Amino acid sequence: MFEYLTGKITYLCPQYLVLEVQQVGYRLLVANPYRYQLNQTQTLYVEQIIRDNDQTLYGFYDLQEKELFQQLTSVAGIGPKSALAILADDDHTGLINAIVANDVQFLTQFPGVGKKTAQQIILDLKDKIHRTDQQRVVTNLFAAPVAKNGTDPILADGLAALKALGYTDSAIKKIAPQLAQMELTDAGSYVKAGLKLLQ
Repeated sequence: MFEYLTGKITYLCPQYLVLEVQQVGYRLLVANPYRYQLNQTQTLYVEQIIRDNDQTLYGFYDLQEKELFQQLTSVAGIGPKSALAILADDDHTGLINAIVANDVQFLTQFPGVGKKTAQQIILDLKDKIHRTDQQRVVTNLFAAPVAKNGTDPILADGLAALKALGYTDSAIKKIAPQLAQMELTDAGSYVKAGLKLLQ
């Protein structure tokens, strides 16, 4: 029904963002909300999924990310939440290379993806992944100041986003000290670094 929406981002949290378009706020579930900035005008590609008693809009940074989401959700055993968790890293090169190279171990590191599901992803998507996708790198376009008052709210936002993606508390607690030492400048960078540590 919708292809994309252009508007101002008025709210960010670990699970979603709100995009205001002509005085209507659209709640969009996105892979990494902290790749965007509040009050930034943004175009997001959208996918509407309608279930028995639920209508949900999913938002994507670009058309390629949306297409990758659609391909992932076409695989048996991968729902929208799992697909978003898989797409949480802004750079999808590792995912694409893992599919092309039959790297089951890489794919099983995502929450909700076991060996059987990883094999199904490879089986279903290996021939659908375009060669140009292997060269694509999504640029991180956001930055925010770090609070230096003992507890870092930006780190806390990054950890909350990892939890929203389905990672366990124990896995997050294990990497939190390493992330805290990095002193990154925005929650999205913490999410990206956390995803690398969790793999």
